[in-house]
Order: sequence, then C-alpha cells, then structure tokens
Amino acid sequence: MPQWHGDLKKRKKTGGRKRAHRRKRSYEIGGTAAQTAVGETKRKRSNVCGGNIKLRLLSCNIANVTNLSTNVTKKVEITNVVRNPSNVDYERRGIITKGAIIATPLGEAHVTSRPGQDGVVNAILMKTR
Repeated sequence: MPQWHGDLKKRKKTGGRKRAHRRKRSYEIGGTAAQTAVGETKRKRSNVCGGNIKLRLLSCNIANVTNLSTNVTKKVEITNVVRNPSNVDYERRGIITKGAIIATPLGEAHVTSRPGQDGVVNAILMKTR
C-alpha cells in the first residue's frame, strides 16, 4: 500500500503545531514496496519524478558479493535469506531488503544495496568467526 510522504501534519522546530495550508498532492505519494523475493530474476520498470526510470527488483537469485579482505567481487547464487533485521516477517518469507543477511556458496553476506530501488543485489561477505 502506498504511503504519503508529505510533512503537513508535523510539528515546528519550536514544538508548536503546524496547520495544513493545503491538501495532499499525488506527487507526495510513494510507490508500493517491491518486496524482492529469492527466485528467478524479474525486474519491473517504473517511471518516477523528473522523467527518470527506476528498476524495481521483484525477485532475484544472483548477488554481487564483495570480499573486503581480497577486494574481489563475484557474481554468486543466493541460497536463502538467513536474517532480516528490518522485519521478522520478511525473514520468514525470504524477502531481501537493505541490511538483510543472505546465504551464498561463499558464506553469509550483508546486503548493501536497495533491491526494490536499484534493481540489483550488492552484498559484502561477512567475516567467519
């Protein structure tokens, strides 16, 4: 469900109340969340403000994983979502968001990109204990 991103009802810096001087505008409404799942790669193009195009990643099974110790980036397959701190429900459903921990053949990796906004999954390999 789209969210309204306006600030008509917020408070002033002084703590005083702001009164709405106009109604909500359609350009202040955000898009629906892509909720990228693990599966065959599917992308959706959407037109955004300023005539730009945003690629939303609906599902993906490949990630660009960077090993910081060797500075090498490899394209590897995503096995599953191990942990998703943004939402416990996403963890159970296997939804990939920024900050999610994914399992790959190289090991666990921390997602640094925003798949629903960028259209790609970039991750950093986590150190094994």
